[in-house]
Amino acid sequence: QVQLAESGGGLVQAGGSLRLSCAASGRTFTGYAMGWFRQAPGKEREFVAAISWSGGSTYYADSVKGRFTISRDNAKNTVYLQMHSLKPEDTAVYYCAAGQRGPRPVVTGVADYWGQGTQVTVSS
Repeated sequence: QVQLAESGGGLVQAGGSLRLSCAASGRTFTGYAMGWFRQAPGKEREFVAAISWSGGSTYYADSVKGRFTISRDNAKNTVYLQMHSLKPEDTAVYYCAAGQRGPRPVVTGVADYWGQGTQVTVSS
């Protein structure tokens, strides 16, 4: 079992930046692709970004390309989402996910573990 704990959410003005963290604990983190998703009120959960175990492959939703960067530190069992140029439409609960089958299934929402989420609110 892998437990995922997100942190770093908060309230920020439009144009600002935040860095989300997702710390994994429990059984080994080795080999897991990781991803970030978000869900705004009244909307379905949507893919944001994903990264392979090695960090050599990354994937982004078109809506965040050029503004968000996903990275990971396997020594710390942590994945990050650096968010710049935030917009009010980025407001959502952000979730991290871990998948053993590589990043492409994670992109489609197929993951073995999910975190509880952290709220990001962007004011205009």
